[in-house]
Amino acid sequence: MAKFIALNKNIKIFLNYFLGPILFIWLSFSIYNHVIHQPNWYASWQKIKLSLYGPQSFKVIAVIVLMFLNWSIEALKWKIVVKHIEDISFITAFKGILAGVSLAINTPNRIGEYFGRMIYLSEGNRLRAITLTVVGSTSQLIITVIFGIIGLFFLRQNLVDTTNGAIGLSMLWINIIIYGASGIALILLLIYFRLGFLTRLIEKIPFVAKYVYFIQKLEEFEWPELLKVLILSLLRYGVFIIQYVLLLQVFGVEISLLNACLLTFVMFLILAVVPTIALAELGLRGQVGLLLFGLFSNNSLGIVLTASGIWIINLVVPALAGSLFILGKKFFRNK
Repeated sequence: MAKFIALNKNIKIFLNYFLGPILFIWLSFSIYNHVIHQPNWYASWQKIKLSLYGPQSFKVIAVIVLMFLNWSIEALKWKIVVKHIEDISFITAFKGILAGVSLAINTPNRIGEYFGRMIYLSEGNRLRAITLTVVGSTSQLIITVIFGIIGLFFLRQNLVDTTNGAIGLSMLWINIIIYGASGIALILLLIYFRLGFLTRLIEKIPFVAKYVYFIQKLEEFEWPELLKVLILSLLRYGVFIIQYVLLLQVFGVEISLLNACLLTFVMFLILAVVPTIALAELGLRGQVGLLLFGLFSNNSLGIVLTASGIWIINLVVPALAGSLFILGKKFFRNK
């Protein structure tokens, strides 16, 4: 038993003092490797840098400032949901969010984000926090689906199969997608605002009983708190839209403000439902952007540059910062 305890202590020392630097090196190399293999990434980066010195440079600076606001809102959301098991400071929540972005960047649909956040919680709370974190993710998905439906509804005439080869879908299929997404949004809302009731039902399932400890905190969520998290998700979504509109203007994509917002609604919905790895998102963002924004503008370069700028500012930069936080993080207490 004494040998096991000593071994366990040695493992924790290794994880605390070596795992962080190893993860930092791997994440940094992985991010760098993926970025340089993106098509035309260097030309895109040069264009983005040049935009910092142009007449609309203040808009690029605004997008960068909004990036901090974006992740600050997400940190506040996470702080609110995990307080049911552990009260953490906003700074700790912010570090956890960026660490999550860093680990999420190499995983399908960013599932690594949950594990990155967990290292900033006490050891005994980490697994339980995963189910709580899903609450915040679900609220963001609800907002994305609802606004995606709005975008599809008002743009459906532009998306149907026409002589200019828009999207290639018939009005029937567009309507099916709208009604289907509306049904999904309604189900998500019902589940979201009835978490306590749903959790109590799940707890009655025999084979789930032994795992109740990990989900029972969901019973504590009341609708005022859930509404607060949903409103924060709406604010964060608004930040995304403003960022995209600003960069479209910077890179000369001449689209009306209304159409720019509606197209971005639809694009975010597509990005939310298509499985991908965050580091591979740039290609997907570029293709979806060209497909949608190309309906109203022939400025293909500006559309791709906007996608590149959002990807670099909102994902790559925070991921690099998050890897630095992981570098100095102790994963376990030495005992």
